[in-house]
Amino acid sequence: MSQSPNWGTMTTKLTLISEMAMKDKKCCFKNLVHLLDEINLMDCYMTLKTDKANGVDGISVEEYEKKLGSNLKGLVSRMKNQSYKPKPCRRVYIPKVNGKLRPLGIPSTEDKIVQLGIKRILEAIYENDFLEQSYGFRPGRNCHYALAKLGKIITKKPINFIIDADIKGFFDNVDHEWMMKFLQVRIEDKSLLRLIKRFLKSGIMEEGKYSETEKGTPQGGIISPVLANVYLHYVLDLWFEKVVKKHLGKRHTELIRYADDFVICTKYRKDAEKIMNALRNRLRKFGLELSEDKTRLIRFGKSVHKQARKRGKKVDTFNFLGLTHYCKTTRNGKFVVGRKTDRKKLCAKLKEMNLWLKKTRDVPDKKRWWRIIGMKLRGHYQYYGVTGNYRGIKEYYYNVIKMIFKWLNRRSQKKSFTLVNYLKYLETHKLPKPKICHNLFELSLVKF
Repeated sequence: MSQSPNWGTMTTKLTLISEMAMKDKKCCFKNLVHLLDEINLMDCYMTLKTDKANGVDGISVEEYEKKLGSNLKGLVSRMKNQSYKPKPCRRVYIPKVNGKLRPLGIPSTEDKIVQLGIKRILEAIYENDFLEQSYGFRPGRNCHYALAKLGKIITKKPINFIIDADIKGFFDNVDHEWMMKFLQVRIEDKSLLRLIKRFLKSGIMEEGKYSETEKGTPQGGIISPVLANVYLHYVLDLWFEKVVKKHLGKRHTELIRYADDFVICTKYRKDAEKIMNALRNRLRKFGLELSEDKTRLIRFGKSVHKQARKRGKKVDTFNFLGLTHYCKTTRNGKFVVGRKTDRKKLCAKLKEMNLWLKKTRDVPDKKRWWRIIGMKLRGHYQYYGVTGNYRGIKEYYYNVIKMIFKWLNRRSQKKSFTLVNYLKYLETHKLPKPKICHNLFELSLVKF
């Protein structure tokens, strides 16, 4: 069934799309591109953060604002006559935990505005289609909810095996033709589809050299996360729900996915091995493959932990969303999933902080420098401060305290602080102490 909605006021348009998508799961939308008008794009511009990196044209958000009205008017005009073409993304690299570099694609300011508008349209449609096991880059569903749900599954369900899966270079290998086919399930607006395809094909500019993009969607693009969710919704989530679970019948299995990072829980080894083989074939059909050196099948769960304790052995651990998961029992003998900061992530975060302190130790405004350190500590607690990981965030805190002392004393040949004076200084200029910010048990009770 196709729909060409009778649009009301601007504030109700996306809500109307969402309601129609929820009501009719086979509804295919037309005339969506008209939502990318000057009013909506103005709102998208106001949402952009001013501290983001510039694209290939070097135009910042502030510079674009100088002629904002005429810029948006010209942008809408070019989209209407189909002459608007996204600029290539500027390629930059950021370090990964394993020492390698992760490529990012930075769109131009104008392209960011359009991408944000498209993102809002796609979310209004697809948030009603995405399944419960999908958590990444979705409104109101963050990584802590994913961790809480995973812990609840392992604790409450008969789980004995974990498939710790990793898709090799997912964002670099998204098949454009399949991507467009998936979008056409819900969208009939050829103008909007053409616009999305142009973004996928916009190319990469690196050190002045242009490269075409025949596949993939660049990390760093505003539209990339929602497109990734659409792709994996059809490739992985629906397949797991309608094929894998149906085939296994009453034998319990669950999938938890955060963007391209996912974990599969099963009761029986034979089921887990079948799922892994089927998963390889399923991903291969859509241009993807498992990273064999990062994908593992391990024994994990309540019964596994009980048997291991009787034999005086330890259960394997696995990493998911920056945390190492392990089996443990409380003082009352109750089985729970323990979590601690992934060692590689902790080392990477400390290295990152150390480099920042080294670079900024001579700034004249020490009050602002101290406030920024506090903000960085709070940010770390906000992510890693989950139930059971107090020791992990405390280790981070004390290492940062030591690094601050080291770099304060390297601002000149003469030491700025003795250890005693430094500790006294910390008493009057307090930094935020380690704090558990997320009770995963409470989050596991939330129903979406």
